Amino acid sequence: MKYSLRRHFGIIFISLITGTILMCLLLNTTLLEKYYINNKINALIGAYNSINGASNAGDITTEDYDIELQKICGKYNINVLVADSDSEMIKTSMPDSDFVIKRLLHNIIIGVDPEAVLREDDNYKMQIVTDGRTQTEYIEMWGMLDNGSLFMLRSALEGIRESVSISNHFLTYVGVLAIGVSALLVLWFSNRITKPILELAKISERMKHLDFNAKYTGRDRTEIAVLGHNINELSETLETTISELKTANNEMLKDIERKEQIDEMRKDFLANVTHELKTPIALIQGYAEGLQEGVNEDAESREFYCSVIIDEAAKMNTMVKRLLTLNQLEFGNEIVNMERFDVTALIRNYIASAEILIRQKGVSVRMEDYDTIHVWGDEFRVEEVFMNYFTNAINYARGDKIIDIRIREEDKRVRVSVFNTGSPIPEESLDHIWEKFYKVDKARTREYGGNGIGLSIVKAIMESMNQEYGVINYDNGVEFWFTLDNCVDITV
Repeated sequence: MKYSLRRHFGIIFISLITGTILMCLLLNTTLLEKYYINNKINALIGAYNSINGASNAGDITTEDYDIELQKICGKYNINVLVADSDSEMIKTSMPDSDFVIKRLLHNIIIGVDPEAVLREDDNYKMQIVTDGRTQTEYIEMWGMLDNGSLFMLRSALEGIRESVSISNHFLTYVGVLAIGVSALLVLWFSNRITKPILELAKISERMKHLDFNAKYTGRDRTEIAVLGHNINELSETLETTISELKTANNEMLKDIERKEQIDEMRKDFLANVTHELKTPIALIQGYAEGLQEGVNEDAESREFYCSVIIDEAAKMNTMVKRLLTLNQLEFGNEIVNMERFDVTALIRNYIASAEILIRQKGVSVRMEDYDTIHVWGDEFRVEEVFMNYFTNAINYARGDKIIDIRIREEDKRVRVSVFNTGSPIPEESLDHIWEKFYKVDKARTREYGGNGIGLSIVKAIMESMNQEYGVINYDNGVEFWFTLDNCVDITV
């Protein structure tokens, strides 16, 4: 992404870390030496107080105090010189004590530049001096103890400056390492933070295409998780609402056409029913009168007459039921419930249920191993459409007796087709096969109990869902097809 949160996080945090380290280096360079010098001044004052106290108590020459003084000098890198009023050495840790005593007397008698004094008291003064022989800078503290003894304490500044330099070098190395490690940690943490955000973005992208299968699965308890669970609820609500809207939209479209068609449909319905019922009623009446008049008195003939009557009555019953279904669809009394379902699973389940009929008819059913394909439609009615296509294919399959079922995704729609080998439909009949009671081959239709209503039901169902349907002739058979709205799945 052009404006990635991960990149923003990385730039912000690495900039903060780099800025912090640079600021520390700047403070070290400008203030650390002053801070060390101030600490050294306090250490010198502490050493002076210790020596002054030991001198007043008379312990300055004892072995115990020698040990204590060595600890103080070693800890703070201080050199000590204590002499009596006659310049006789009492205590010293300086290698050039004679030179230092002369310098001490010079400072006491002649004095020093007042502007060079760092700190002073009634008994001592403190200043920074440079040893002319070694060109080494020292902090010197000199003066008189309470008992009148002379003293000088000094500590080299080279150690302080060396410590500052080492500290800055070490901070630089640590800073570079810290920036590198921090960069890796920032990338890792930013990935942890932005990963659920990217997941939510992909879920919203799928929702934009009306795919509501994707759900947020994060188990954390952050604000992002709250947002993810809210999006899950929104997805469920949208799916329900869209389903209701599609159902309502279908109902509205049907209502617009329904009023104009009702009168014509009633006339056609009565005329067709009257025509179709004439033949079975005549057969039933004729065979019933024959039984009544005893035309054939043997049991076998009576059994045949009864079976004809039962068979014709069963066909009439089936036709009436299908006519009632068709009537409900055409008059809009049946609500088409638009819902989201897997059309692949529906077709496979129906084929499995028709396995016995398939074996009886000796046909071979072919269908590729399709993935899950979600569509919008009335699942019960779509199954009825497929059942009519499949039943026709079984009854009319000839030659190799192959039924080929195909599902193809076409942009925003899914096309389902059922092909069977056999004779193609005559061209003059193609425009009439969707009409009620129309039969291309009346003898064959009557042979398997057909009544010419199945394809009319297909037409009514598909039009109730505002979908397309049709038939295509081939040299070796016939293909019937219908379409449904596709629910596009986007891979995350």
